[in-house]
Amino acid sequence: MKKQIIVYTTNDCIECDLVKQVLKQEGIPFETRNVSENPDYQKEVEELGFMGVPVSVFDNRVVKGFTNELKELMDIAR
Repeated sequence: MKKQIIVYTTNDCIECDLVKQVLKQEGIPFETRNVSENPDYQKEVEELGFMGVPVSVFDNRVVKGFTNELKELMDIAR
């Protein structure tokens, strides 16, 4: 199975929705982990060094938010 980007998200997060929308448009597989629905996912985000979402992870690269770094992460994940 090909590796996927993991997107940590929460309910009613516009920036999270943008990240997922762009990944879908680009055809890049991703797994959604909703921190509102699973406290273990919030712990994972905190272990990555963040308190909020969206946080996107692929291999050992971590990107917070909807930024140019996300595009770099997407390029690596292709």
